[in-house]
Amino acid sequence: MKSILSLEYKQNYQKTFFLAYPVILSQFGHIMVGVVDTAMVGQIGTIPQAAVALSNSLYILVLVFGLGISYGVTPMVAFADSSKNYSDNAALLKHSLIINTAAGVLLFLLLLALSPILNFFGQKKEVVDSAIPFLNVMMLGMIPLCIFSGLKQFTEGLSFTGIAMVITIGSNLLNILLNYLMIFGHWGFPEMGLMGSCWASFISRAAMALAMFLYVFYNKPFKVYWKGFNFKNISLDLTKKILALGVPSGLQAVFEVGAFSFAVIMIGWISPAAQAAHQAALSIAAVTYMMASGLSAAASVRVGNQLGLQNKRGIRTAGFSAFVMVFVFMSFTALSFILFKNVLPVFFSKETEVIKIASSLIVIAAFFQLSDGIQVVGLGALRGLKDVKTPAFIALVAYWGIGLPISYVLAFKFNLGAQGVWYGLSLGLTITAVLLFWRFNYVSRRII
Repeated sequence: MKSILSLEYKQNYQKTFFLAYPVILSQFGHIMVGVVDTAMVGQIGTIPQAAVALSNSLYILVLVFGLGISYGVTPMVAFADSSKNYSDNAALLKHSLIINTAAGVLLFLLLLALSPILNFFGQKKEVVDSAIPFLNVMMLGMIPLCIFSGLKQFTEGLSFTGIAMVITIGSNLLNILLNYLMIFGHWGFPEMGLMGSCWASFISRAAMALAMFLYVFYNKPFKVYWKGFNFKNISLDLTKKILALGVPSGLQAVFEVGAFSFAVIMIGWISPAAQAAHQAALSIAAVTYMMASGLSAAASVRVGNQLGLQNKRGIRTAGFSAFVMVFVFMSFTALSFILFKNVLPVFFSKETEVIKIASSLIVIAAFFQLSDGIQVVGLGALRGLKDVKTPAFIALVAYWGIGLPISYVLAFKFNLGAQGVWYGLSLGLTITAVLLFWRFNYVSRRII
């Protein structure tokens, strides 16, 4: 492998950066919807904030599976685009729309059926009573969000990453405004409290999906993919190929996010204050994770392009340059977490106990930043190689076989509380990062 300071690597850093930065800003805007909800709800009390944490533990589990399904189309589009195969990409656009719309509807119905399960996790009654109505509105956003993600992943496969950034940031600004109006009852709006937050999120996500569809439908570079577009002649074979990449990607996300969701349940056994602190700290860590996932998306496209060109050296350079970039970025965020550990929680709560616990969790988050960045870029690079089943298995073992059991032991047997849960999750992240980095090195070496 060449030096990471060589001209070849510098050229890859530049290409990856210009492909990644719109995705990073888009992902930042996307996660800020949840961060703003958490911060604003935190101003009305610990119980509503704990309710958001509890409902999100179930909502995000189903959500990431739906988003993961949409990821399956990106490397296929990048592969076809490397040889300018317009007919294949036209078929991928049609099938992606169908698959992601159907996924959104089915996952919405699944969440509708599952919401009462929150009564059986041993949580505080007042938290559950607020969480279920909140979840019942939030899940409406599944359908537009899946449609948006399907179109977004298609355009990213073609290296059009800027528009999703603009639309997501616009949607985020709309969400902030609607939160302000609907939670607190400003400008003649009713004061809806917690429920105002979820309605604001739904409206902003519906607007996001509509804007993305209008862009892809009317913008000139995409006209070639809509010629003769209809919902006849659906290919079962192509549907299976997309799902063969998307479903394992979705399951990997479920195994990872599911571990953090179950952590919410475990921390809820401690206290609502610990649960609210977990949600605040996790919201902060999620910002850097989603920004790192922008580099992951770029790695997927760059590696997929090089795979289509059958350029083994290009595959490895594209992948490893993304690893270097995420290492540098997450090192900076880790240092920022440590320096501002006592400042960041103040934006999410007024409660002294919540702020104190969140501050300690942010320090732990600082130490798993590198692992988090490396594992998400590893997933993107391997997705570009169409290697998705092994990463899903790695996530299952690392988080559920190792991380969560250790979280429970540290939290409840060694009485480390919420910090013990986060230590276990950090171990799961680190194991995943090491194995995915090794996996990319192994698979890329053996590609013909």
